Amino acid sequence: MEFEKYQNLHTIIMLKEVIRKWWQAELAFADKHGVVQEWQRGDIVPPNNDFCRLSLLSKEGGRRCGQSVRVLHEKFKSSKRLRRALTHDCHLNFTIIGAPLYIDNEYEGMLFIEGFARQAPGPREAEVLKSQIRELTVVDTDLDRAVARVPVMDTSELGKLADLLEFAVNEIASYEAELTRKDETIHTLSNELSDRYRFEKIIGRSTAMMEVFKLMEKVANSDSTVLINGESGTGKELVARAIHHNGPRKDKPFVVQNCSAFNDNLLESALFGHTRGSFTGALRDKKGLFEVADGGTFFLDEVGDMSSALQVKLLRVLQEGTFIPVGGNHSKEVDVRVIAATHKDMGELVKKGEFREDLYYRINVIRLHLPPLRERREDLAILIDHFLRKHHRDNQRTRGLSPEALSILHAYGWPGNIRELENEIERLLVLGGDLDQIPADLISSRIRDAVVPGGATLMSPMKTTGKLNEAVEALEREMIQRGLVRTQYNKSRLARELGISRSNLILKIAKYSLDKGPDTGDEAED
Repeated sequence: MEFEKYQNLHTIIMLKEVIRKWWQAELAFADKHGVVQEWQRGDIVPPNNDFCRLSLLSKEGGRRCGQSVRVLHEKFKSSKRLRRALTHDCHLNFTIIGAPLYIDNEYEGMLFIEGFARQAPGPREAEVLKSQIRELTVVDTDLDRAVARVPVMDTSELGKLADLLEFAVNEIASYEAELTRKDETIHTLSNELSDRYRFEKIIGRSTAMMEVFKLMEKVANSDSTVLINGESGTGKELVARAIHHNGPRKDKPFVVQNCSAFNDNLLESALFGHTRGSFTGALRDKKGLFEVADGGTFFLDEVGDMSSALQVKLLRVLQEGTFIPVGGNHSKEVDVRVIAATHKDMGELVKKGEFREDLYYRINVIRLHLPPLRERREDLAILIDHFLRKHHRDNQRTRGLSPEALSILHAYGWPGNIRELENEIERLLVLGGDLDQIPADLISSRIRDAVVPGGATLMSPMKTTGKLNEAVEALEREMIQRGLVRTQYNKSRLARELGISRSNLILKIAKYSLDKGPDTGDEAED
């Protein structure tokens, strides 16, 4: 374990300053092997003791200092029950005091201070000390003066230092425990996003959705403003609810307002409330939604439709946490996390002057983009299965869709995204609930015509007679034709799906005369 990562802890910073001020000593750390990593790197900060400095800066003296530290380390390592500070006399007969550091009940090293005497050296002790240091290094220091300057710590001061060291290792252990709890929270949130929100309609295993889930994990436990961008029907409100319910405000209100639902006057009253008599029909004071959401989360949907006048008021709430109700004279304070959403290109609105630039940067602290369904087709199968189970009724026989119906749904572009898909599945269950499998001809005509103009059949029966190579070619042609429709003629993507090179796919398309659509792939062949 590297002690460097604890150097910026407020407790450690204060402790080091106190020790330097009161005892002119340096706090050091030995790892679980008893090694003082700073000494090993040559990054030596000697205590305020000339004898320790001379010893540490010499080769043999440094080795003996390290050995002295390891003796105290072995005392801690030998017994897990030993959690209090201990002292040990080093090779120069100065005192080392240390406290063991335990993380998750495992010994990880010790914090220590060394280089002081418990009483001032007498004449005999002084001569022994000077003799010892001369054996270790060439002395260029006035040793008599060094003896007089040896720091001394009595029993009372030693007890204070022991308390501080024990406090420090407990603080580090608490810090590590908090990090562990945060990791566990993130792991739990990840599982909930994969499991709990699987049942609450946030369904997805595609790469695009995994990236969304990872970002949601990171932002859930913060109070930062989030801007969710995505087409209509991609599930922006569901994601906002997931962020709220997995964050520290989960026990507080989650309030929703669509900014395009009201005109300016009604929206202002809805957001900020109004006082009695502020306008015709205002018969009593009314709380605004910001006040209702105090302590919780406010989801502002379609924030790009908000007028310039209301944008100013929203900016004030975000910057200062205050607002004035319609007709009011006094401001109110609220503590609200704002999650905004829009299907529009906010950057383009800013360029056109339709949205305030300062407000844009204030709500765009963290941007979360929800991909449209056509960019996450891998999720179609599990989404279809989910909606079939969700809308299934007890008197319905349906257990699934026919292969041709599934092919059409996979090939469709889904401009209405998940909302459109759910509505279509619910419709199919109503129309074909008495059938074991729902056929393709029950699918909405707008979907069938978009995929197979003129109502042609998407899947042809497989040829089971004739020569084998002709049957293989017929199957190959069918797979490529269906794949082109499904990927909207994205050859790069289809080549990856089929496991062949893009150039090979182009040759086969030419062979079967299938190139009747634009190539939307923009990736070069590997």
